[in-house]
Amino acid sequence: MVSEEGQGLLAFPFEGLNDEEGESLPEGIDVVVDAHVHIFPDRIFDSIRKWFDQHAWPIRYRFSAASLLEFLLSRGVSHIIALHYAHKPGIARELNAFVAEVCGRFDRVTGMATVYPGEPNAGKILREGFEAGLGGVKLHSHVQCFSMNSPEMEEVYQTCIAHDKPLIMHVGREPKSPAYPCDPYRFCNAGDLERVVRDHPDLRVCVPHLGADEFSAYQRLIRTYDNLWLDTAMVLTDYLPQNPPPPPLSEWRIDRIMYGTDFPQIPYAWDRELKILAAAPGLTPEESARIAGRNAVEFFRLKTPEKIKIPISNI
Repeated sequence: MVSEEGQGLLAFPFEGLNDEEGESLPEGIDVVVDAHVHIFPDRIFDSIRKWFDQHAWPIRYRFSAASLLEFLLSRGVSHIIALHYAHKPGIARELNAFVAEVCGRFDRVTGMATVYPGEPNAGKILREGFEAGLGGVKLHSHVQCFSMNSPEMEEVYQTCIAHDKPLIMHVGREPKSPAYPCDPYRFCNAGDLERVVRDHPDLRVCVPHLGADEFSAYQRLIRTYDNLWLDTAMVLTDYLPQNPPPPPLSEWRIDRIMYGTDFPQIPYAWDRELKILAAAPGLTPEESARIAGRNAVEFFRLKTPEKIKIPISNI
């Protein structure tokens, strides 16, 4: 996923796609947990969209936080995991309060907390988010420029373990952009992530984008460590050039892969990835169902699986 110029995948803006979108889930997919949806206050969404317009791709869906959740739920998505991240110290409390308030309006949405690694009282900020109803933690190394094995990250890990909350970390190297505040290749590699999951066996970790672009390494890691999951966001959609391409889903450890979109920060139809998942070769109906929803129920310990039509016996 690195450009020929060596500047990273997002060295130059990409085009948007006008592919047709469905009004409901594609045939063959009945239960969906979208494990990778972003919500932010409007002012931050506006800044993110301007950044994408200039450095990545045009965002197709420019909704407010509540509106984008309503959009997905109205089209048959069973449950949503709402993610965000703090791009600088001192704003995590405000963002966590916003996410808790918005997600509190929906019984089929679970919001994550965030913190800026290394900021004062990071553990307390996360605990306050959990007390407000947030169900885990999201961090983004490309934006927050943290090293997974730095001393300040230990506070994050131990807080998640103490409260039995999962941690979603974008620590795959791609997509890289020269517009990021740091070079992701300095902080992101599968070897560092292995040290985290090996040394913290009680910590549930999800790495988005199938760990792009170290696909082979992450295939091995999810076979080796039961506390590591991956999500599929933007990797299955035949949009970003990927070298090497990801292996077919049938070659991964199926019970450790979760469907996720990166909605609304996408340049194509909301259901593009679902359609590809529904038609993925080599998957049984049970395996497709696991990826589409059941694995996320297990990872996030969703408390109301009956509301998303997933029998407990099948989890």
